[in-house]
Amino acid sequence: MTTSAAAGATPTAIDARGLSKRYGATRAVADLDLRVETGQVFGFLGPNGAGKTTTIRMLMALQRPTSGRATVLGMDAWQDAVALHRHVGYLPGELALHPRLTGDEHLAWFARARGLRDRTHLHELVERFGAVTDRPARELSTGNRQKIGLVLAFMHRPRLLVLDEPTAGLDPLVRNEFEHLARETVADGRTVFLSSHDLDEVQHVADRVAIIRGGTVVATDSVEGLRRATPQRMEVRFRQPVDPARFAAMPGVVATAGHDGEDGDGTHLSLQVTGDVGPVLRAVADCDPVDVVARHADLDELFLDFYREGTRR
Repeated sequence: MTTSAAAGATPTAIDARGLSKRYGATRAVADLDLRVETGQVFGFLGPNGAGKTTTIRMLMALQRPTSGRATVLGMDAWQDAVALHRHVGYLPGELALHPRLTGDEHLAWFARARGLRDRTHLHELVERFGAVTDRPARELSTGNRQKIGLVLAFMHRPRLLVLDEPTAGLDPLVRNEFEHLARETVADGRTVFLSSHDLDEVQHVADRVAIIRGGTVVATDSVEGLRRATPQRMEVRFRQPVDPARFAAMPGVVATAGHDGEDGDGTHLSLQVTGDVGPVLRAVADCDPVDVVARHADLDELFLDFYREGTRR
C-alpha cells in the first residue's frame, strides 16, 4: 500500500494534482488540482456538465484518469482502491438500487459486506431520515431512494464521505437533517466531500468551496472568503443629478444611472463596489446624498460571474 502521509500524521483527505480525463476529443476534466484537508465539509460546486461527477469517479477508482494523480486518505486512489473503499462512504449522483429488493434488504446486504456487526447507528440513520425501508425500491419515490443511499454512505462511520448531489429529491426538513449530520461528522474529525450544483445548499454547510468550470477548478476559498470577494451593491439617491462617470472612474466601481429599470432624473445611482468601500462612501457624501442602501451581492451572483463568457480568476 502506498501513502503520502508521514508516520503518525493525519493524511490530507483528498489531494489531486493535474487530474485529467478525455473521452476521445472531448475533454471532461483538465489539469485539475484539488486539496481537501481532513475534518471539514468541502463543497465541490459547478453546474451539470462542469466535470464534478467525472472527478469523483476518478477519485473513487471507477474511471482511470487520462493523466495526473490523486491520493485519498493518504492512499493512491487507484492502486490502493480496495483498502481505501473500506474507509469511504460514497453516494453516486445516480443511485442504482435493485428494483425488487426492499430498503431493509439493501441495508442488510451492505452491512454484511462491510462486516458491520453493530447496526445501532444504521437504525438511527433510518429513523433520522424517515426512510421507508419495507418496500421494494421500484415502489419508492426518488426522495426515499435517496434517503436509503445516504444511510448506506454514512452507516459505517467512514473517515471520508464522498457525496454527489446528496440532497436531490429531499424535502427541506430532510435536507436540514442532512446538514446536521454533516456537521456532526466533521466534529468527529472526519471529512465530507459534497458535490452540488446548488450554491444555497453548499454555502449553508461547507467550510470551504471549490468552483469547477470546464473541467478545471477556477476558485477555492472559504465560504466567508467568497462572501468578502462578492461586490457590494449600493443604491444611492441624491438631492441633485449626479453623473455616473464620477464614480465609474474609481477603482473597483461600476456605476449605472437609475434603479430597478427606471430611467429616473439623474438623482439615483446604482453602484457595484469591489474592494474598499471607504473612498466610495466619501465620494457619495460629497454629492449630498438623501438615501443610501447597501448590501452584499448574493453568492449566486459571484458563482454566475465565474461562468460568464471569458471570466478567469
